[in-house]
Amino acid sequence: VQIQCVSTFWISCFYLHQSHSEFSCEPIRLRMCQDLPYNTTFMPNLLNHYDQQTAALAMEPFHPMVNLVCSTDLRMFLCALYAPVCTVYGQVSMPCRSLCQRAKDECHKLMEIFGVAWPDDMDCSRFPDCDEPYPRPEDLLTGSEPTDQSSMTVQREYGFWCPRELKVDPDLGYAFMGRKDCSAPCPSMYFNHQELTFIRYFIGVVSIVCLSATLFTFLTFLIDVTRFRYPERPIIFYAVCYVMVSLVFFLGFLLEDRVACNAVSPSQFRASTITQGSHNKICTLFFMVLYFFTMAGSVWWVILTITWFLAAVPKWGSEAIEKKALLFHAVAWGLPGALTVTLLALNKIEGDGISGVCFIGLYDIDALRWFVLAPLCLNVAVGVALLLVGIVALNRVRMEIPLEKENQTKLVKFMIRMGVFSVLYLVPLLTVIGCYLYEHTYRSIWETTWMQENCRRYHIPCPFKVEQTNRPAMVLFLIKYLMMLVVGIPSVFWVGSKKTCFEWASFLHGRRRKDGVNESRQVLQEQPDFAQSLLREPNTPIIRKSRGTSTQGTSTHASSTHLAVVDDLDEPASSVHSKTSYHGSLRRTRDDRSDTMVYRGTEERSFHGSMPRLDHPLSTHSSLHQIDSHSRPGSQRDVSEAPPTLITHGTSASNSQAAENEATSA
Repeated sequence: VQIQCVSTFWISCFYLHQSHSEFSCEPIRLRMCQDLPYNTTFMPNLLNHYDQQTAALAMEPFHPMVNLVCSTDLRMFLCALYAPVCTVYGQVSMPCRSLCQRAKDECHKLMEIFGVAWPDDMDCSRFPDCDEPYPRPEDLLTGSEPTDQSSMTVQREYGFWCPRELKVDPDLGYAFMGRKDCSAPCPSMYFNHQELTFIRYFIGVVSIVCLSATLFTFLTFLIDVTRFRYPERPIIFYAVCYVMVSLVFFLGFLLEDRVACNAVSPSQFRASTITQGSHNKICTLFFMVLYFFTMAGSVWWVILTITWFLAAVPKWGSEAIEKKALLFHAVAWGLPGALTVTLLALNKIEGDGISGVCFIGLYDIDALRWFVLAPLCLNVAVGVALLLVGIVALNRVRMEIPLEKENQTKLVKFMIRMGVFSVLYLVPLLTVIGCYLYEHTYRSIWETTWMQENCRRYHIPCPFKVEQTNRPAMVLFLIKYLMMLVVGIPSVFWVGSKKTCFEWASFLHGRRRKDGVNESRQVLQEQPDFAQSLLREPNTPIIRKSRGTSTQGTSTHASSTHLAVVDDLDEPASSVHSKTSYHGSLRRTRDDRSDTMVYRGTEERSFHGSMPRLDHPLSTHSSLHQIDSHSRPGSQRDVSEAPPTLITHGTSASNSQAAENEATSA
């Protein structure tokens, strides 16, 4: 016989003994259902009330009708639904349709007077068509078998019922496994105390390593703030983000589950449960810092690939990229900030009893899908696309444009550094995304397994017809937490060089160079002008210029090989910059005007010492007129035979003038 159900709350069936051994007969405590032919019932009842207290509250509207005895059948009919007779386990004895119809017809008018409507889930058409009293004699006999349609054995999946121990105040807005006002057990649903201790210490050690590496990168930048310019400057901000991420995980290790879990309190929490929402201020702060800087670090990596793309494809120079710094900062900090505020408004914060921090998506699959996986996957896709385009463009420059062997080596070295850094970032990040996807896929199976293992402990319905059970492996969580922190360590490989060692040695010993060069930017070797290297003829000598300490004057649209300068600046030079250079060169002009210069003797020096005589009249770069070694102080020398000199600064000379020069000075 098929019995129709009016709603999802209608229960017309029950478990077999094997599927739910925890349910047993319990004494009837409902005041309305005392002194019946039976005195035991079971919960949940036929209207899906979890316990007798809930059933008693639902019966309150019918008390006036029962007290006035509008129908002799009403009390029995109500008790058949709210406190059904407990028969052989796995059997449900339902009232007949005739009993329902008599109670409804006789009490209909009185119910209208009291303003009580007949509930839809008590519709008489939903009951078996029979005319027998309730309970039947067979229902009162232990071990009897049902003989007709009014009592039948049916199996059903109840779903998850929130245990009494995990119920919380409705005002907190908690939810767990689709049930409102319910929270997950703390510290973990899946691991025992010994496993949790190992995972926590593992996270603590890795967080210390990551914090040390990223903090070293940031402090190296602070020692020499002008060393790392665009396109590599985003690496510094990326390191700052993971300083904060590793710091939060380290604090979570120290605090254990004191922040991520609610302590037991008689008035609010019957058991230790996972913190949700923003009512815990420290947990909210942990979430804001951890989520904001995790997303910001991912965005800064995308910006790093954008700056590399601008330098490699449209051939932007450092200054041109730096002009967009305000936009970069607005995007890198603004987008994660907007996501963080949105999650706070949606009250999606969840405590992580394993690591001791607070994040999102630990129990809410939708939050994990849209606020963690989607942003990370989008950033990876955009970053990898820009990275590949930039590498292809630089490789085309290396293959098609003739460069000196020195420049070729530096360009290849820079491309290798860029590729290795990107791999060191992408491998951990992709591993984290893979762990999240694995969690997203198997979370429902893990929860079903947890229900099956704990339903008897919490006295809740056990899952019915479980086809697959599985628990998460501890190594999966170890890999996830490891990669979440290791992803910040590659920044230290970018700053690791001899230059960094020299700077730290000088800083720790308190030494400062006093040779007139900006102490925050030690340029120890002249570098070739890569833009001129690309534009010159194959047989034209390379024109070298003094880079000095200025961060200005770089061509707005420099050659792509200018990226190699970034790599070259970290190498110490073997020769010291000539002190006769004064941020540029003295060039001779080709006009016929004659002029007279008054040279002072060796006792009166220029900014960088005395000026030696020019070896060639057409010197074009980084040279000064030499004075005869026997000239006396204060004497004047007629130099009208030679063209007057013009003081220039590095790149200010035009390409046409450079082409007219016939030789270069060292």
